[in-house]
Amino acid sequence: MADNSRRVGPLGARLLAAFMIVALSSIVVLTMAALIGTSQGITAGQDAQRQELAVAVAEEAAQSYATAGDWSSADLNSIVLMASSAGAQVVVREPSGEVVLASQGSVGQNIAGMGRGGVVADVVVNGAVVGSVRLGFGAAQGPSTIQTVAWTWILIAAAAAIVTALLVAWFVYRSIARPLVRLSDSARLFAAGNRSARAAADDADAPGELGDLARAFDETADAVVRSEQARRQMSADVAHELRTPLAALQAGLEELRDGLVAPDHERLSSLHQQSVRLGRVVGDLADLSSAETAALTLHCIPLNLADVVRAAVDAARPTLDSEGIAVSAHLSADVIVDADPDRLHQAVGNLLGNAAHYCHSGDHVDVSVLASDGSAVIVVADSGPGIDPESLPRVFDRLWRGQSGHETAGTGIGLAIVRELVVAHGGTVHVASDGHSGTAFTVKLPLLHR
Repeated sequence: MADNSRRVGPLGARLLAAFMIVALSSIVVLTMAALIGTSQGITAGQDAQRQELAVAVAEEAAQSYATAGDWSSADLNSIVLMASSAGAQVVVREPSGEVVLASQGSVGQNIAGMGRGGVVADVVVNGAVVGSVRLGFGAAQGPSTIQTVAWTWILIAAAAAIVTALLVAWFVYRSIARPLVRLSDSARLFAAGNRSARAAADDADAPGELGDLARAFDETADAVVRSEQARRQMSADVAHELRTPLAALQAGLEELRDGLVAPDHERLSSLHQQSVRLGRVVGDLADLSSAETAALTLHCIPLNLADVVRAAVDAARPTLDSEGIAVSAHLSADVIVDADPDRLHQAVGNLLGNAAHYCHSGDHVDVSVLASDGSAVIVVADSGPGIDPESLPRVFDRLWRGQSGHETAGTGIGLAIVRELVVAHGGTVHVASDGHSGTAFTVKLPLLHR
């Protein structure tokens, strides 16, 4: 199978595109900001320098005016040199607007149209304005050195940002998309029947959400495998449970049909017992199937838990008494739950029936109902032989009847039914035993506060 984790899938392509869009958008925004800021800075600096030059030229013109006494005799060659050295044209006017001096190239130009970036400064002599000086700097001659440098560094920064975005996108893709691709491949293998397919070890050990997802996949796969194994085991156990009475019935009926034995009372009673056993197995399986779908068929009402448990104890008492097992009940009143009374009666009855199967004559069963920590609690404790602590995790498994297996009475379905019914009511059931001094089953249900 090809290593699909090395290809760039749709998610990887989207990540690359997203990072490139973010990088290019950032470059465009920063470039515009840099160019606008640079242009405004250059313009502001140029305007300040030109205004200073205009003031200096006006002061020089004022000195020439003061020396000569009027504009007609003033020597203005110095201001022409000052302006031309800065690449500017100069026009000197009297307060009336008449032109006193216009440098080469500025003749005939008015004050408003003397080239780009024109600045004006008054000529002041002894506190009186005797004229004005205007400098015109003409049109811009292409980008300045500062702008050229700015563009160079902008292009370098843009290239670096694009390369960084590609590297980060590739890293994120390897960290996110590739583990997801590997996990998808494992899921497809598992769905195709490869029950050993699991997430890669590096993905399962990864921190964060990807690690959680990989571990959740492994846990789900393990649960499916366990469920399939339990289903196969259950099928084998059911086949065994049904095969024994069916074989006995078939053999007995064949003997009767062939006239090998007489159809006396003893023979017919034996066949009847086998049919009863077969009916019990089928009935228990039907009860288990019904219990597993109990959440869909519950008819819950507010009820006093003590009333339901008392009725179950009374129903089981004759069976317990016939086995020589004493039963007592300690039922707290006013423990209210929202439950199906018939289903709860069935669950408690199964617990008492389980005690009847495993306890010996002279043992004692105590049933309690109480409220504790916001839960309604049912405890069915007996003084029987107990359950091996190593077997406690399997007590509620279907068709499990302890270490003694098929030598033990019952079908091993009763406690599985109890668990399904309790879980359907939103509760929990636990078992505790030290293996030699009895067993206690504890059922907890949500308490209904009136």
